[in-house]
Amino acid sequence: MTTIEDIRSAVREGARLLPRGGGTKPGLSTPTEGAASLDVSGLAGVLEYDPGEFTFTALAGTRLAEVQALLREHGQYLPFDPPLVEKGATLGGTVAAGLSGPGRYRYGGVRDFILGVRFVDGHGEVIRGGGKVVKNAAGFDFPKMMVGSLGQLGVLVELTFKVFPQPPAYLTVSRRCPTLAEAVASLYRLYTARMDIDALDLLPGDGTATLQVRIGGLAAALPARAERVRALLGGGEIVQGTEEDALWRDAREFAWVPSGWALVKVPLTPRRIVELESALAGKAPLRRYSSGGNVAWVALPEPPVTLHAPLMALGLSGLAVFGPPGQARLGVRLGEAFERRVKRVFDPRHRLSG
Repeated sequence: MTTIEDIRSAVREGARLLPRGGGTKPGLSTPTEGAASLDVSGLAGVLEYDPGEFTFTALAGTRLAEVQALLREHGQYLPFDPPLVEKGATLGGTVAAGLSGPGRYRYGGVRDFILGVRFVDGHGEVIRGGGKVVKNAAGFDFPKMMVGSLGQLGVLVELTFKVFPQPPAYLTVSRRCPTLAEAVASLYRLYTARMDIDALDLLPGDGTATLQVRIGGLAAALPARAERVRALLGGGEIVQGTEEDALWRDAREFAWVPSGWALVKVPLTPRRIVELESALAGKAPLRRYSSGGNVAWVALPEPPVTLHAPLMALGLSGLAVFGPPGQARLGVRLGEAFERRVKRVFDPRHRLSG
């Protein structure tokens, strides 16, 4: 598919379709039995970019790597730190999956930076929502509704985002704590401290846990700011340069997830980290608590559905990003009644499987 009209025609033909962009999230982009894949990767290209207004508009199949390269020329970036850029993730797939990287800690996630959308609904009609300027608040907020919609409400074809100036330098303080409880307590201290932190992740180990704290800004100011972080943590190693950049690139690209393993995103709060750790005991998964402990990434060498019962028991929800097709949503389904009502409006014939 290379045009919006191609997508409209495909939807109108009546087959159940699952939109697919770069295919970097197989747990979400692989159709189940009875559905066909709708490849939108050919619908690509940046349509408008105004560095002075800090906004751009691009087609949904545009790869994030292309967008980031263009923004970098003007010293700008997407602060929600989209994942899987190097693996070929697209703008549309990132929005449909609702995924953000570690950098969302300071400025917010993809939902906070999307300004406008165009999408093809289940009738084959093109719907536009939002706008192309930052000051736009009229009407129903279609752009935010499409974040995390998984292709169930419509096929994204065009998106508009706001962007920010890129910090000129970064530095990370890494502190290994002897216990998980101490790491969580330190995370709280940072969480409530009045300091600008770009990313804050917690990595559990064998009885220990490591905090990684990233700060960005003018290179000359970073050492003093790092010492404030170290004072709150009671110490820590300072990581800079290419090693520091690789640290967060590996986090964004999920390089820590072994090949063939499933990966589940679990929204939570820092207070529930210890609770989730207890529920996962004995399952031998790998975990990374990102965005100040507000998102858990759980990787495991078995189908993600095995996490459904533990998440249900805790009242948590999960989204299987890597893994076989089937049950992508795990645990409790928040807002399910509202989703069904919206689905009846945009796709009453269930042509979009999502």
